[in-house]
Amino acid sequence: MTQRATSNDRREVVITGIGAVTPIGIGVEAMWDSLMAGRSGVGALTHFDPGKLPVSIASQVDDFDAADYMDRREIGRNDRFTHLAVAAARLAIEHAEIDSFDAPPERVGVIVGSGIGGIGTIEREKELYLERGPRAVSPFTVPKLMPNAAAASIAMKHGLKGINYAPSSACATGAHALGEAYRAIKDGVADVMLAGGTEAAITPLSVAAFCRMQALSTRNNDPEHASRPFDADRDGFVFGEGAGVLVLETREAAEKRGAPILCTLAGYGASADAYHVTQPDPEGAGAITAIRNALEDADVRPDEVDYVNAHGTSTPYNDRVETIAIKTAFGNEAKKIAVSSTKSQMGHLLGAAGAIEAAICALAITRGIAPGTTNYQTADPDCDLDYVTEGPRKLDINVAVSNSFGFGGQNAVLAFTGLERSRR
Repeated sequence: MTQRATSNDRREVVITGIGAVTPIGIGVEAMWDSLMAGRSGVGALTHFDPGKLPVSIASQVDDFDAADYMDRREIGRNDRFTHLAVAAARLAIEHAEIDSFDAPPERVGVIVGSGIGGIGTIEREKELYLERGPRAVSPFTVPKLMPNAAAASIAMKHGLKGINYAPSSACATGAHALGEAYRAIKDGVADVMLAGGTEAAITPLSVAAFCRMQALSTRNNDPEHASRPFDADRDGFVFGEGAGVLVLETREAAEKRGAPILCTLAGYGASADAYHVTQPDPEGAGAITAIRNALEDADVRPDEVDYVNAHGTSTPYNDRVETIAIKTAFGNEAKKIAVSSTKSQMGHLLGAAGAIEAAICALAITRGIAPGTTNYQTADPDCDLDYVTEGPRKLDINVAVSNSFGFGGQNAVLAFTGLERSRR
């Protein structure tokens, strides 16, 4: 039985490792270098022939080889979304300089979710069923497609026997996973958590479905400039894939082992719009609640926030409503805060987006730089915040906030603080 930590234990939660598998780089430094250089991960869709689809661009992880992280048998028994997550988890453990976990395996958990799960497997196995009958369907179909496969595989790979599950809340998945992992450590039911999100849904059915929703950019002839958050000429998001896993642990334990501490995960706010299955509340009510709850949980005032990594999907409706939410939640301080959307460079990673953007916040604090929002050319009067559009901005960041808002009206907001701020 997992034992809860005593009330005397200090449960300050810190980030010590980041595993990033993204369209703009695999690993922390490759991703960060691309962000600083303004490089785009968006290009021609090559995972399949888009044929007559109105969209033929995507943000793909083209240089990924699962064999670098898993043996051949594991690869065959898992979907691509699990391959990406297992790789991100290993990279995070290495980045955290963990040779072996000091905590008992029952106190090291995994919360890694996916918005869509193994849809590639579903599509392939359905084709086999129709072409050759039921006996052609792989016996590994269910464990490949289930959204919790990534979390389970990471635990098995590293012998981790603590809390283990997979949230699925569309584009808020990765942030929810981190928030719940943070709470597990704060509540004393875990000492170390691997948390984040993963997505590999660039498949014919998925792309066609999002096309039918008119959610995707159709700038097929100019892919690098297709994702343009907060720009007046934005026309939809770019479908992306990737995985982000972070190592969370108590500050006390991290300092004891001499871990490279990046920052503190200090607050978490979650809410529901309860408004519409895809559209956010037009007044941003749910997002406002989540932001305020995260700040309150972190004991942070609006005037202390230096940087917001916005959800910023590049859809006309989302960017306008998020601007309203930020202005309402932060009040008079809103226009003093640097805001950027890194989806401008890597597209929308769906269930992985919140985790990668949380990682970017941690790096922004550590390195004193707010990443830019690329492709911003024409101001939208409805989007009138300080979007970082001139390239990366040197900035003393003591408090950063990451917004993640998912279909279904599910919102998750994370607040991060520098180590000195957290000791006040």
